[in-house]
Amino acid sequence: MFKRLNKIMQYAESFDFTKGSIRKGILILSIPMVLEMAMESVFALVDLYFVGHLKESNYAIQVVGLTESVFAIIYSIAIGISIATTAIVARRIGEKETQKAAESGVQAIIIAIAINVFISLGGFIFAKDILMLMGASASAVVYGVNYTKIMMAGSVFVMLIFLINGIFRGAGNAIIAMKSLWIANISNIILCPILINGFWFIPAMGVTGAAIATTIGRGIGVLYQCYFLFYGQGILKIKWNYFLPNYKLIQGIIKLATPGVLQYVIASCSWIFLANLVAVTGGDYASSGYQTAIRIMMFFILPAWGLSNAVATLVGQNLGADEIGRAEKAVYKTAKYNMIFMGTIMLVCFFSAHFLISFFTNDPVIIRIAVNALQIMSVGFIFYGLGMVLNNTFNGAGDTWTPTWINILGFWIFQVPFAYLLVYYYEMGPTGVFIAIPTAETLITILSVIVYRRGRWKRILV
Repeated sequence: MFKRLNKIMQYAESFDFTKGSIRKGILILSIPMVLEMAMESVFALVDLYFVGHLKESNYAIQVVGLTESVFAIIYSIAIGISIATTAIVARRIGEKETQKAAESGVQAIIIAIAINVFISLGGFIFAKDILMLMGASASAVVYGVNYTKIMMAGSVFVMLIFLINGIFRGAGNAIIAMKSLWIANISNIILCPILINGFWFIPAMGVTGAAIATTIGRGIGVLYQCYFLFYGQGILKIKWNYFLPNYKLIQGIIKLATPGVLQYVIASCSWIFLANLVAVTGGDYASSGYQTAIRIMMFFILPAWGLSNAVATLVGQNLGADEIGRAEKAVYKTAKYNMIFMGTIMLVCFFSAHFLISFFTNDPVIIRIAVNALQIMSVGFIFYGLGMVLNNTFNGAGDTWTPTWINILGFWIFQVPFAYLLVYYYEMGPTGVFIAIPTAETLITILSVIVYRRGRWKRILV
């Protein structure tokens, strides 16, 4: 398999995404991106699988799920900076300015590390308070606070793995991005059972072992990325002097990244609110069931996000080359492929929900709640597929404010109040939260289609 991927990588290195077959360009970019995103989603599923079979699985699943919900903010910051970096690198590559592309990527790394220092320290110190704020029970907090501490302390690797992969994607080299997550996940899969259950002289650490395994796995993935940044044979050539702060470039990246960060933080905070709402109104078992369903849903959605990421590179490079017509065709074709994929996944999740959930836990109460959640949320998968592509179209063009405003309207002005209304006024409990999710995503997609057709994204300068 890796030999075939290496051939794709070699072909991608010389492929001009501003010319030739758009379908071939989508395939070259999306295959490794889909595998990359699938590997990112595997992190949470591996942890979920092993802790879901511990004696106190209701506490373990809740702690892992709630920590992942908080991590969504870190993912948001990382993805926001990554989006800006991908857009800038792709545009510079399209303009044949490879040195400027490399310099921009390095300055983005500096920004990410600086931001993460405060996140890691704050998350480690206030881990107990974070879990309590998320609605975890006192017993769950005592049981799993060390998991949250370790995960927050190692969050710099999450930030870097997303950001550096964004640099590779902008340069059209998605294979390296995918490989780094393969290596990180293989490390995590090997370490998880050893550290959770114990092996030879290594004691059983339970849920804490899952955090250590995941952090080490991601760290190994980042080391692999750094090797190729400095010593790889790709189009980007990184030099040590690029790490000297370039305040003009930093200012430009921050200006472009700010709305990108905001658009994902806005979405992530709404998911945190929903997780808290489920935990408060449904208790430990409802929270565990919801978190199990969310992790499975994300396992399928992230590969679709990987496919939709292809459009960001294609739009960015083609706008940089003044090929607006090709950029539009890339959006149409990517949207079609992504909707077909998500439609298929919708059917799988709806009709096989019980089988999927049962793989991760054998608790009948958690299974019942999780099946209900997954079936309801999967109804909107086709709309997710189209919305992802349009969102990445705007971001790839450098129009990062448009999806930000759409997210504010869709998540905070509609989704959160709607969920609150269903949960309390109509007394639907956690089921009200499950219904609010696909409803809001459908609205967001409709708004994105309206804005896309207006065409402002074609005229954005980066």
